[in-house]
Amino acid sequence: MFTRHKYHLIISIAVFFTSGLWGLYWIPQRALENGGLTGGWGTAAQYAIPLIVLTPYILWKFIKGKRTGLHLPLIGLFFGGGIACYANSFLLTDIMRVFILFYLMPIWTTIFEYIFFKQIPKWQRGVSLFLAILGLWIVFGKNGDIPLPENVGDWLAILGGLLCAAGAIKLEEAKSEDITSLLYSFFFYGLLVTLFTSLIFSDAFGSFPNLFSWIEMLPLLLVLSIFFFIPSNIVILWSPSRIGAGLFSILVLSEIIFGTVSAALLSNEEFGWREGIGGFLMFLAGFGEIFLSKKNSGNNSAI
Repeated sequence: MFTRHKYHLIISIAVFFTSGLWGLYWIPQRALENGGLTGGWGTAAQYAIPLIVLTPYILWKFIKGKRTGLHLPLIGLFFGGGIACYANSFLLTDIMRVFILFYLMPIWTTIFEYIFFKQIPKWQRGVSLFLAILGLWIVFGKNGDIPLPENVGDWLAILGGLLCAAGAIKLEEAKSEDITSLLYSFFFYGLLVTLFTSLIFSDAFGSFPNLFSWIEMLPLLLVLSIFFFIPSNIVILWSPSRIGAGLFSILVLSEIIFGTVSAALLSNEEFGWREGIGGFLMFLAGFGEIFLSKKNSGNNSAI
């Protein structure tokens, strides 16, 4: 049985607000695209820069006979690849469609927990999923329509959520791994997925950017990669093994709240009573499970 961490509440709040910041991620993605970094190459650079930053320390670990993270291909391919698909989907479809299709993730995670861990969802999870799906439906299910995939960006958003759900399951099993190994796996294998998707969907993404675009966008890439991509992924990669993949997949729905509001304010996308009520229900979904979940006997004191 999964043991509740003694800092369960603090970690959960950190995941909630870190994920909320990811709801603003579409803004620099669109800025990079407008600056000439089409084809998902801006996303690839955001994986490559942290790899360059981390590699000297990883080489030192390798020399000392310590694990580097390359032994965790599934975590890197699933979670790193999932975030890569999510990031690139913003370039190929509407912001709102990305949110609803990617954030089917709690459903996939609950299914995976049952398949791989034989973990039957408790009533608290049922309440959280109901509130989350109801919130999503209120925001996006206008006129009773279901937003089915219509283009490459939609499919990338779905694939991203599916991969991240699988990655969260693998991260839940990775309690013994140090964070630098998880980070290096994320960036190394995530870069491979990014390059693969950029090449295989080259017609949709466009051509390789010119040198001037790279030079002009380099300051934004450095700030985004070093001061956002690395710190936020430390929280995201470290937390599923402490609070569980299921709760993690509910808490990251906070990204929809931040994303919906920011999209309405900055991209002329609609924000009304649906967005307000839906966002509030998704907020309740995250914090409801935190406070409703029964505290297990015995605490996981590792942090």
